[in-house]
Amino acid sequence: MAEESAKMDIQSQGGVKLVTLADQKILDELSISEIGNKLNGLVAESKPPKIVINFANVTNMSSSALGMLITLHKRVREANGDLRLCNIQPSIEEVFKITRLNEVFDMKPSVDEAVDSIES
Repeated sequence: MAEESAKMDIQSQGGVKLVTLADQKILDELSISEIGNKLNGLVAESKPPKIVINFANVTNMSSSALGMLITLHKRVREANGDLRLCNIQPSIEEVFKITRLNEVFDMKPSVDEAVDSIES
């Protein structure tokens, strides 16, 4: 049961929503807004939300995209849910470290590890 979008692929794996970002670059405001709206919709429809975001395809993202992720994290936490980020490329991981967001987000090396960490 996959839901296609120009910017992401959403699948259900057990009780977890697996979101794979499709674009290599998440830079423009329209894309960020579309992704944010879709992710916020997942938070609203799942009680509690369990979301894994797969960054395997993403090589570049803007500070606005980071802001969108911070807002998403807050909403998931307020709904007593779980959010994991996985397959983060080294260049993006470096941004997370510089901004200390690696201390905010639970990041895993693979999809399986991210899903398992929520389900257990």
